[in-house]
Amino acid sequence: MANKHYSERPIPLAEQVMEMWRYFPDFRSHWHKNVVQWVGELQPRATSQRYRVKIIHQLHRNPAVYVLNPPLVTGQDSKIPHTYPGNRLCLFHPKRQEWSQQMFVATTIVPWTCLWLSYYECWQATGEWLGGGEHPLLRGRMKPPLQIARSLTGSGC
Repeated sequence: MANKHYSERPIPLAEQVMEMWRYFPDFRSHWHKNVVQWVGELQPRATSQRYRVKIIHQLHRNPAVYVLNPPLVTGQDSKIPHTYPGNRLCLFHPKRQEWSQQMFVATTIVPWTCLWLSYYECWQATGEWLGGGEHPLLRGRMKPPLQIARSLTGSGC
């Protein structure tokens, strides 16, 4: 009997890397075994600042996105909306299968990151998160993606 979690074959990392290069040639990739990470700059709108982001994608796991620079600034309640611990961006609801291993990171996660950054800028200006959505609860047994990436490179970036 096939494991439900692995029933559909994921897009191979080589294809993910090529697709990212096709759409975002300035993103730099680091690939080791079943984990690839990209670092690049995004500008959600013409009037926005540029953000340096890190995307970590491990086979059979959801991608993780972090803003490296400029640092995300907390609001009055000292929590940035739609983020997980470590300021990992919450771009989709995992249980609703809004993203799957059969999707390209370059055509889903990167545009969703731009949209998140746009909502973040609005939140900074107004104090109201206009992006909607529902932030899921975390389970404590998952190894944080940034910890996985640090073990690959021996550093935080």
